[in-house]
Amino acid sequence: MSTPTRIAFIGLGHMGGPMAINLHKAGFAVSAFDLSADALAAVRAQGVTTVDSARAAVAGAQVVVSMLPASRHVEGLYLGTGDAEGLLAAIEPGALVIDSSTIAPASAQKVAQAAGARQLAMIDAPVSGGVAGATAGTLTFIVGGEAAALERARPVLQAMGKNIFHMGAAGAGQVAKLCNNMALGVIMAVTGEAIALGVAHGLDAKTLSDMMAVSTSRSWATEVCNPWPGVHPNAPASRGYSGGFGNDLMLKDLGLAVEAAMGVGASIPLGELARNLYALNKQAGRGGQDFSGVVQLLTRLP
Repeated sequence: MSTPTRIAFIGLGHMGGPMAINLHKAGFAVSAFDLSADALAAVRAQGVTTVDSARAAVAGAQVVVSMLPASRHVEGLYLGTGDAEGLLAAIEPGALVIDSSTIAPASAQKVAQAAGARQLAMIDAPVSGGVAGATAGTLTFIVGGEAAALERARPVLQAMGKNIFHMGAAGAGQVAKLCNNMALGVIMAVTGEAIALGVAHGLDAKTLSDMMAVSTSRSWATEVCNPWPGVHPNAPASRGYSGGFGNDLMLKDLGLAVEAAMGVGASIPLGELARNLYALNKQAGRGGQDFSGVVQLLTRLP
């Protein structure tokens, strides 16, 4: 019987925790770390081995997976901060690094270049599918990096998701993820706007949403994460906008999309408008809510 692949998993939040658990269930030897004691306890309760530092996690690891909030966290982890040495120096040469965070394309390229200088293969593999997809193991991985590195990563990614798209060289996965999330942010905002308009005219929000879900305005926002409370019982909107994908995270991603557009002189007027809407929602004290709560800017909800 072959020895299971040793995987270090760093970052056990709403997304990373379920992903690490699915790797463990798939038979990989997972060693996990997070700064949060609660996050460590949650995966440990599911049988995942936890350690007290990122360096302890990568000791002897053949694959390193990270799922962190922002560019500064990824760069700080792998490249170091101040006098603190980055984690790349502690990873064994020949190992594979998979970063599934959503960060600036330039940051992904910077870390990948540093990894290559240390004889480490690296791919950026941000995900789509939300917490539900992370839990169910049905995520979509949007990959940037060398094709050979992706093929090495494929068995690991397949244990956490069902769709894998190779978008190009290092950083390309991040560009594609930002395109996807920019469209999602705009669609969610306009879906909430449309439902609010219908309700203001006396329409039933669920009946209107059911119609839209089988018509030309059909989207994930109408069918799965409907922004109106009570339309879908499992949607964050029906739980006080708790859980799901946070408004602050959508705001971060839209900010990254704006930066990416400026870098190449692209025009994204709707993306910039959506970023402003989620910024206003944050200023209203709803930054920690699910991003579908942006509808609360438009109407008084029941």
